[in-house]
Amino acid sequence: MSFFLHKSNFLLRTVYPECWWKIEDESEPTIYLTFDDGPIPEVTEFVLGQLDKFSAQATFFCIGDNVRKHRDMLYKVLEAGHMVGNHTFNHLNGWKTDDSVYLENIQKCQSYLGVETSLFRPPYGRIKKTQAAQVMENYSIVMWDVLTGDFDQKLPADVCLKKTIQYTKPGSIVVFHDSLKAWPTMRYVLPRMLTYFAERGYSFRAVPQPVYAGY
Repeated sequence: MSFFLHKSNFLLRTVYPECWWKIEDESEPTIYLTFDDGPIPEVTEFVLGQLDKFSAQATFFCIGDNVRKHRDMLYKVLEAGHMVGNHTFNHLNGWKTDDSVYLENIQKCQSYLGVETSLFRPPYGRIKKTQAAQVMENYSIVMWDVLTGDFDQKLPADVCLKKTIQYTKPGSIVVFHDSLKAWPTMRYVLPRMLTYFAERGYSFRAVPQPVYAGY
């Protein structure tokens, strides 16, 4: 089982206080659903079907190369009323990438998205402070409060569900993955997680898009 934190901790938030981790100023209990690494045929379509059942909105942080290969899937996401964000073109690890290469990769992803977005999520949540400073000139950097762990193929699906429910609170930004790797676990966890919180009066929304000069 790979090591990761289901719940973002105080230290992470302290190192990157400029990033979005949670959205708390709501009058009703709300969860902000996000999906990384798509769009992928069948997988993304499954997600869209589940979200529709619960009148749920979400934000899809797209890999530019997947958009290049599956543009029709991006159109389906947008037509269903969901938001999209930039997740780099090649799923780059910012800690291991030169700043200039990283920023160019973000721009390349944006060109393939073809729609304006002011939301960016660094793959693996790894981004240098120097990169973040430049990215934030045009984007809000969206991290997360809860990482489901659906990508961990050694994590039993029922444990993934239990941990996701345990740590999700009003205002949580929750990360799922519409990827082939996460698909076996995600398709078990997502509908059950949506059912659990819908029965308790929660709504599901996309991360709001801030307005920047030039957009």
